[in-house]
Amino acid sequence: MKSTQQLERQLKRRSKAAKLEIWGRLISLTALLLIVAVVVGIIGFVASKGIATFTSNHVNLWDFLSGKNWNPGITDAHGKPEVGALPMIVGSFLITILSAIVATPFAIGTAVFMNEISPNKGAKILQPVTELLVGIPSVVYGFIGLSVVVPTTRALFGGSGFGILSGTCVLFVMILPTVTSMSADALRAVPRYYREASLALGATQWQTIYKVVLRAATPGLMTAVVFGMARAFGEALAVQMVIGNAALMPNSLVSPSSTLTSVLTTGIGNTVMGSLQNNALWSLALVLLLMSLVFNLIIRLIGRKGRLQ
Repeated sequence: MKSTQQLERQLKRRSKAAKLEIWGRLISLTALLLIVAVVVGIIGFVASKGIATFTSNHVNLWDFLSGKNWNPGITDAHGKPEVGALPMIVGSFLITILSAIVATPFAIGTAVFMNEISPNKGAKILQPVTELLVGIPSVVYGFIGLSVVVPTTRALFGGSGFGILSGTCVLFVMILPTVTSMSADALRAVPRYYREASLALGATQWQTIYKVVLRAATPGLMTAVVFGMARAFGEALAVQMVIGNAALMPNSLVSPSSTLTSVLTTGIGNTVMGSLQNNALWSLALVLLLMSLVFNLIIRLIGRKGRLQ
């Protein structure tokens, strides 16, 4: 009877592996809850600071989004503060869209060469170059843009050289590795039998690439482009150094302008916490955060569509 009870206790006792599994689950759950809490805390903090412009300082939301004059320390003829964020919003979207338009053909072409045309030699040469571009700090891109891109733009198109065009050239190089690596992953995810079936039907290699591989990888390629746009939209330091930092509506690609990030980085350290100037900058940060969430939502929708196909 005693041996039977002892055997029953041993069978009911958790093994060392079971205890380790429970600890692993607890640690994973704790890490997950911590990450969720940090994300919720960041969103809540930025939102509470961002809406103070409209709740505490009584700035009209439409005036903030559609206004063209940005000078929070000055009031207009109607006694309203000049906190129009439209120039920065337009500048951010212009530089993001143009850099994505320029980078996409280069990125997809590089990915096709590495995966379809010369998967051995191409990957050996281009993969290290792509990884090297990823590792270069933003300030280095900014200095190169300030020393090379801005003078070249000034010599070719006149003006000061600062503006949307210079920012586009710098951001194009910065997002190129991201779009390239994700495009290469999308092409590698296309099943091999797609290519074999196309070639068996008599299609050439280029016809297979264009009509089969690229079309099958379209959701992944679109995800890569949107991810690159999200990267470009949130870039601050490099853009700040070449765009001119003038809170004006861009009337050309070579006129000085600004983005949400450039105004934030130049102004947030020169304001008093709780003042209208500081609250207005937090409102810009809230707009930037919301746009980042929109980009992430688009990426998820594209990925879901790709899985359904």
